[in-house]
Amino acid sequence: MPSLNVAFPALVVARLFVALSSLPDVLKHNHQLSSPLTSFSQLQEGIYLFNHDIDIYSGGTFRHSPLLLATFATIIPTSHTLSSILWTLCDAAGAWALVKIWRARQNVASTPRDSLIAASYLLNPYIFMSTLALSTSSLENTLTLFSIMFACHGNISAALLAFAFLIQLSLSSIVILTPLLLLLITNPLSHLASPRPILVSLRKTIPLLGEITAYTLILSLVSTLVAGSWAWIPQTWGATLTLPDLTPNPGMWWYFFTEMFDHFRPFFLMVFSIHLLIYIAPVCIKFQHDSLYATFILLGVLGTFKAYPTSSDPGLFLSMISLFPETYPYFRHPIVTTLLHLHASLLLPLFHHLWLVQGTGNANFFYASTLVFACANGAALIDCIWAGLRIAIGKQHENSAVVQE
Repeated sequence: MPSLNVAFPALVVARLFVALSSLPDVLKHNHQLSSPLTSFSQLQEGIYLFNHDIDIYSGGTFRHSPLLLATFATIIPTSHTLSSILWTLCDAAGAWALVKIWRARQNVASTPRDSLIAASYLLNPYIFMSTLALSTSSLENTLTLFSIMFACHGNISAALLAFAFLIQLSLSSIVILTPLLLLLITNPLSHLASPRPILVSLRKTIPLLGEITAYTLILSLVSTLVAGSWAWIPQTWGATLTLPDLTPNPGMWWYFFTEMFDHFRPFFLMVFSIHLLIYIAPVCIKFQHDSLYATFILLGVLGTFKAYPTSSDPGLFLSMISLFPETYPYFRHPIVTTLLHLHASLLLPLFHHLWLVQGTGNANFFYASTLVFACANGAALIDCIWAGLRIAIGKQHENSAVVQE
């Protein structure tokens, strides 16, 4: 494998070469790669309205964070070329952060697998295609990896500040707050093979909760000053909970609520929202000895079940599998999972084209392909949970069986 110093620049240059082609113009409206909360076109529309002193949150179409709006409206122009370069560099930064997380887990300065770890992120088609579409989910992934990287290296304030920025862009990322706090008070080293319960000290966690709360409040106040009112909250954070825009996406919410009677809608919105949260406690308790693995599992849950997913959400989870090679011998159905993802990656664009371009299909076609995609993500998630638990038992010998008491 080439060294990281050679492979990393080569991968970034190759990504940049593709990003500067005409391909992003074809992909930027693709519903699998960007959602109403991450669309670059809607970000450009919001910038235009903002620059003409029009209330951007009154129309119910702009759902990006005011911080993102202010950044691109005043500091970074949203030209095609500059945006493509910026998005590619963000992915490069995310890949670099993933390598740093890997090194922290191995507790070494460098390893021969560094270039493979970077390639698992930069060459992941789910992440690559979303970046070409200039979906802001790529920026969310980079912030996620930076918050985990800082936590792995014990940089408490940097980790919590990066996470506070992430919350501004994506409220559903609150799901990984608990394992991130556990990671800050433990270490990123692998303890899957030798699980031991840990004692969580309130004296350590309360200051961390206070700090992340302070950062979130400060950034929220800044967002309010940018937006000119509190109207941004229901249009950004509130959209994750109320699902006002039923634009098709690779997730499982949109079609269900398209068919939902209005008087049942509040109840099922509550059920779907709580469903994301119920995984936090059991995953953090079961993997309390390895907080990095708990964070990884909850990112898989988030990529599968969040309200407005794009392909880069499960893509982050799949790329992070490279951080845990010790679990590979314990995967149960890796070939089936791989084939499911291959099947879904073919069905999604095909049925999307049949329904919305040719008009020879209907919504059931595309939703069926999103269910296959969800099954693929679920299969990968279950395989990783099984491997993370099974590794503590060791290899199974003949005439023996593993049972759950």
